Amino acid sequence: MTLVGRPNVGKSTLLNTLLGERLSIVTPKAQTTWRRVTGILTTDRSQMIFLDTPGLLEPRDLLQEAMLSAAREAIAEADLLLLVLDASRPRPLEDLDVVEASLQDRPSVPLLSAVNKIDRAREDHVRALSDWVTERLRGKPFPVSALNGTGMDALASSLENLLPMGPFLFPSDDIARDPVRFFVAEIVRETVFEEFHQEIPYSTFCQVEEFRESQDPLYIQANLFVERESQKRILIGRQGSSIRRIGAVSRGKIEEFLGRRVYLDLWIKVLPDWRKKKAHLKRFGFTVPKADSRRDKA
Repeated sequence: MTLVGRPNVGKSTLLNTLLGERLSIVTPKAQTTWRRVTGILTTDRSQMIFLDTPGLLEPRDLLQEAMLSAAREAIAEADLLLLVLDASRPRPLEDLDVVEASLQDRPSVPLLSAVNKIDRAREDHVRALSDWVTERLRGKPFPVSALNGTGMDALASSLENLLPMGPFLFPSDDIARDPVRFFVAEIVRETVFEEFHQEIPYSTFCQVEEFRESQDPLYIQANLFVERESQKRILIGRQGSSIRRIGAVSRGKIEEFLGRRVYLDLWIKVLPDWRKKKAHLKRFGFTVPKADSRRDKA
């Protein structure tokens, strides 16, 4: 099933709560999820496979076009859709046009909606979003708080009951489909989002180059790519203070995630305008939609 919604509505938190594992990175900043993340929940009765997708947005560069394309491809592949909405916003019905447009040609599959953040939302906002889901999308709303678990059992039960019949696709102890390297890179990128502000997090991509499992501690070498020399200087910090902090915080998270000691070797490299160039985005594993000649500078 596919999780969709606007940026920063709580999709990743909801996925982590459903799985009981911290799989998708979560920060207070919007647009943290850049690529699809696959989570797997196996019970005695069923196996649910979740796709956490980038937020639905109006793209401003080629990276965001790739993110929107990834989300819409996941919608087209879904046998069950879970739309996540933020009821705590001051104007909860605002900016839902891109959601409605993305779901307009959706496959004829059930749509459920997690009307999220009810722990800090007004009742009339929750009701307005629930009515919108029912009337505009012909879906079934579930008021929830992914953060504290309110309403999550009812949502999970309904999702399980709507699953199509079929064999389990993954071993029962698997919680993810993506390789460990992917999650390590995401953890480092999450730390950059937590430690920096303005354009730095959105201009930084992490790619794991080496992963030596036979060593103890496990050796991981990762590159942080930025778009300008000025951004590289900020990430390094005075006498290397910033990159050491990124490394220390990330290493602690990675060790908790993997359950073993880690030596994390971080390097910062400049790749000019990587968010706007098709070749660079493909190198980083993004599926880039066809772009017009004004955007595609590769």
